[in-house]
Amino acid sequence: MPRDAVRGLTILDDDERLFRDSVFEFADREIRPLVREMDDKAHIPRSLIDGLFNLGVMGISVPEAHGGAGASFFHAVLAIEALSRVDPSVAVLVDVHNTLVISALARWGNNDIQGRYFPNLVAGTVGAYALSEAGSGSDAFALAMRATDTADGFVLNGRKLWITNGAEAGVFIVFATVNPDAGYRGITAFIIERDTPGFTVGRKEDKLGIRASSTCELLLDNCQVPRTNVLGDVGKGYKVAIETLNEGRIGIGAQMVGLAQGALDHAMHYVKERKQFGKAIAEFQAVQFQIARAATELEAARLMVYNAARLRDGGEPFFKEAAMCKLFSSEVAERVTSLAVNLYGGYGFVKDYPVEKLYRDAKIGQIYEGTSNLQLQTIAKHVLG
Repeated sequence: MPRDAVRGLTILDDDERLFRDSVFEFADREIRPLVREMDDKAHIPRSLIDGLFNLGVMGISVPEAHGGAGASFFHAVLAIEALSRVDPSVAVLVDVHNTLVISALARWGNNDIQGRYFPNLVAGTVGAYALSEAGSGSDAFALAMRATDTADGFVLNGRKLWITNGAEAGVFIVFATVNPDAGYRGITAFIIERDTPGFTVGRKEDKLGIRASSTCELLLDNCQVPRTNVLGDVGKGYKVAIETLNEGRIGIGAQMVGLAQGALDHAMHYVKERKQFGKAIAEFQAVQFQIARAATELEAARLMVYNAARLRDGGEPFFKEAAMCKLFSSEVAERVTSLAVNLYGGYGFVKDYPVEKLYRDAKIGQIYEGTSNLQLQTIAKHVLG
């Protein structure tokens, strides 16, 4: 095999490296000065969202014919990782928009749906993905929301909870049951626009971490949805959800890797500057060993995320790998951010320094888009057969 045909998973092509670096430069320049204010106010300014659209990270895999970049899923992973080094709240807005909404439309949307929605999702309309309900979190298909088939389409009634991008989104993929007696085979995915009569975005949650990212309830009261806005086939919504969430878990893995890298970057800078007993604390072996272990775990998490993303782009099975990378990266993010707080000492516990926020942000990685216990269950099914 030629020498240049063999390379590590983390070795990027020129276009991949340039893309990642440009996204990080944008985040460092445009997002970093706003991080504290966005966290305090639990809000992402519209001007910053517009900047993300102008940067091109809101239509990464959308075909060029619809105004997108026509790039790979792996490019989306790189963007999410780069943004998360600065602010995971902004990264998850980009993540959900790309790996859940656009991925679902790309796989399940017909030419009419893609022609109507892709250009808007590239140009300025944020997307959201609405599956969770009060009684269907880990039991994702125990949906109470009902869709009644009528002569004019479907009428939806019910309530969704914990919907990321709810405050900003103009287009929502909403899951409801058309036939409760059919169990999960009665679930259908619908595309709903924000100004549809009977559709209301409710209260925004006041969260521990990723506070600038909106997490909202949705209220549907006799919401009329045309038949042309069914995504995929009626009764096949469970397939839309399963396959899309599998990709989304890789995105969350990338978020956790980027978040952990940001915390480790801060910690490494601090331990070189902070002096105790006449020398920088980076010179103490105990500190060195903790940094070394964190860097090793972070590299392992990145390899798992990149491997899952490469498998997805290559058309190979990646269900197990997606679960593994989300599970492991979320655990690594919690450990690395906790270490960063410890290394900062008292400064790590106050909001004047950046690591306490990243520590709070990390916790959600073990909860959303499938809890760690669900990832373990998925992995066990694959390895035990």
